[in-house]
Amino acid sequence: MKFEATQHPEVLVIQPQVYKDQRGFFFESYQKERFINAGIIHEFVQDNHSSSKQHTLRGLHYQVSHVQGKLVRVVIGEIYDVAVDLRQSSPHFGKWVGIYLSAENKHQIWIPPGFGHGFLTLSEKADVVYKATDYYDPAGDRCIRWDDPDLAIEWPIPAGAQPIISDKDQQGTPFSQAEVFA
Repeated sequence: MKFEATQHPEVLVIQPQVYKDQRGFFFESYQKERFINAGIIHEFVQDNHSSSKQHTLRGLHYQVSHVQGKLVRVVIGEIYDVAVDLRQSSPHFGKWVGIYLSAENKHQIWIPPGFGHGFLTLSEKADVVYKATDYYDPAGDRCIRWDDPDLAIEWPIPAGAQPIISDKDQQGTPFSQAEVFA
């Protein structure tokens, strides 16, 4: 496994070693010791799986209680995955990083606690699976607008396409009014 820092040194892209032959492929998507050696010392307590059709945009989601770190990968299709630093004490506060994840490249992204998360489905369909470091807490659930001008996320939305957005995400809070971390 190869762990590479992004513009946010704590947000890591994980590239597994993939073994391919005539039968298909095999790779380790998680190995505790290697993750600890890369500085990811969190325990994962919940696995999630979402399936989305093309142009679906989910996010930007986070929790203010039961704050979650996430290990995200795609098992079908391709997405553009975004993490936004919501920690006021961070030199990267309010900055975002975007990564292409696909079933083909098999890359993963580690998003530490204290970040908002969202993604845009680029393929006809995408199945995203992720591990979380804490349990989902509806009372602590928060959403920042995906198109907030202060964040200025450069979503790769094709010309003429309209993202498919849930009512919850459509009513997301502006970044300037969002509940963030110290």
